[in-house]
Amino acid sequence: MNLLMCPVCREALSLTDRTWRCEQNHSYDIAKQGYVNLHVVQHKHSKNPGDTVDSVQARRAFLSAGFYAPLRSAVVEKIREMRIENLLDIGCGEGYYTDAMQQEVMQCVGVDIAKNAVQVAAKLNKEVTWVVGTGATLPVLDHSIDLCTSLFSPIPEQEILRVLKDEGHLMVVTPAPEHLYAMREALFDEVKAHDPHKFVEQLAAHFELLEAPIVTSDFELDQEQLKNLIAMTPYAYKAKAEKRAALEQNEKFKLKAAFQIYLFKKKS
Repeated sequence: MNLLMCPVCREALSLTDRTWRCEQNHSYDIAKQGYVNLHVVQHKHSKNPGDTVDSVQARRAFLSAGFYAPLRSAVVEKIREMRIENLLDIGCGEGYYTDAMQQEVMQCVGVDIAKNAVQVAAKLNKEVTWVVGTGATLPVLDHSIDLCTSLFSPIPEQEILRVLKDEGHLMVVTPAPEHLYAMREALFDEVKAHDPHKFVEQLAAHFELLEAPIVTSDFELDQEQLKNLIAMTPYAYKAKAEKRAALEQNEKFKLKAAFQIYLFKKKS
């Protein structure tokens, strides 16, 4: 079953050779790296939206070292329990989580607005349908998805409601209150605890909260790993340059990651 939707006319896309095409004859070629670009120019607000090349490379290096593996394992375990067919990962980035999630479902679509991130992801797992696209118009068909996932990514609620099946689920992963607190203390004069519960309130009208586990991970980073972690977060450009430089002088730095997982069910 094909899940992709033409971003121009919203008709179903079908794959012939290496080209996705709709009945209106809009066509989208699969790039040599193995992804399709469905982020059409009329939906763009900048030339190169999303993460920078440096941020993507930093994230790939940091995540591949396994520091967030407890989160990936928890997400995969939950998906395995759910026994679903079709999964859409919104904001898939360079594919660290999507790659693992794909192995528990029949069909997996990973979508991200950053083309350079999707190019990296597409080399990781050829079984995922990798798409450059925007959450403002998710490039999948109405009522076709069993589970949408958004890990540290935007939550386009109306689009998620459109693409989910009637009994569909949404999994959100966001920082728990104490996530990377020591790093944030070093980077900012004033540190506020993360407020993950705001997402529950935002989604309450259309989604029922089923589960809300927290996953934690303690680790020590060397200087290069610490630089990669800073570079892959929004703190890289939000922190003052001198505070970032001072933190990056540390040859060893202990941190605690804390992840809030929310599993919602679409209300009927």
